[in-house]
Amino acid sequence: MRLPGYLSIIVAFLTIHVVNANPGHTNNWAVLVCTSRFWFNYRHMANVLSMYRTVKRLGIPDSQIILMLSDDVACNSRNLFPGSVFNNADRALDLYGESVEVDYKGYEVTVENFIRLLTDRWSDEQPKSKRLLTDENSNIFIYMTGHGGADFLKFQDAEEISSHDIADAFAQMHEKKRYNEIFFMVDTCQANTMYSKFYSPNVLAVGSSKLDESSYSHHSDVEVGVAVIDRFTYYTLEFMEKIEKNSSLSLQDLFDSYTFEKVHSHVGVKTDLFERIPSQVLVTDFFGSVKHIFKDEHDQSEDFNAVIKDGHEQEDYVDHIVNLAIEKKRKSVARSSNATSVEQAPLINSRESLVSFDKSKTEFKWSVTVPRVIFFSLLIFIFYLQVQDKTQSQSTLRC
Repeated sequence: MRLPGYLSIIVAFLTIHVVNANPGHTNNWAVLVCTSRFWFNYRHMANVLSMYRTVKRLGIPDSQIILMLSDDVACNSRNLFPGSVFNNADRALDLYGESVEVDYKGYEVTVENFIRLLTDRWSDEQPKSKRLLTDENSNIFIYMTGHGGADFLKFQDAEEISSHDIADAFAQMHEKKRYNEIFFMVDTCQANTMYSKFYSPNVLAVGSSKLDESSYSHHSDVEVGVAVIDRFTYYTLEFMEKIEKNSSLSLQDLFDSYTFEKVHSHVGVKTDLFERIPSQVLVTDFFGSVKHIFKDEHDQSEDFNAVIKDGHEQEDYVDHIVNLAIEKKRKSVARSSNATSVEQAPLINSRESLVSFDKSKTEFKWSVTVPRVIFFSLLIFIFYLQVQDKTQSQSTLRC
């Protein structure tokens, strides 16, 4: 068997194992909502700005983050540190830097705008920068913080959104194919009631406190004069600071990090609507960035069956592989002109991603490096066979 024959087998082998998967998750979005206003709710502004900083650090660009914030704290006359917002008494990190982009501010933060944002029911005049331009391949992280009660969350001390409202909005999103998976996080009093009415598939939810239970602040800053962050969000951020873009930690690890001793309330998790179990869901499936990738319509199994045939068909198949690669490149260039630009980041493990990797801690399967190791190992083996063939030929001639 000559070298082209070996190479064709290698290409087909790697193609089948690395690319043969269904698409399902190609982009991440974040919707971050502070429903409070006024100086004494400083901590709620700090909560949402802290989550904003986290998702940006892990790779989600501002173009895919919707930030709803009353924005009346940084420049408040009571603020001894004008233009700054802090989430810790040591004031080591200014959350309100030059790179903060608030999409809905002041009295734009309403129940109506929030529901319209989720369902994309806007007039033609609504700018794209203030719309949630998701699709059926989008994972969406939704974070809400403010004052709430049993099955409701107050908006701007003027109106309320109920758990039924959010549940019905998610149902519309599902019908309109506006998401692949949703991770809903809420930090408020009686927070767990806010996801009690959800009924749409592939929605995972976590709340800071159960029914008839308050959600507490973590600590105050004497000079600021008010509490600067809530306990649930504080310990969420403590966990998230360990996360990098290539982290293998799962959402179950995050849930396990919550204890009553830390949070002072009973954190709740709703998993019955979610197809995957939290231990198999990477934190970066929602908090990180992913490459924009497309479905491979070609059936690689036919290629593999063809390549294992004997005779001259192997040599012909090398040309077939090259032509196939050229054709796929042309399609990729044509489709990329209409694709949303997404920042480079490690490929994320998901239920239906194009590239199927298993990064679980208990079982080792395909990773990013395995196909490369196999590829180079086979090349070395082929080179060895070629040298052996030449050596045998020279020996035969000498005899």
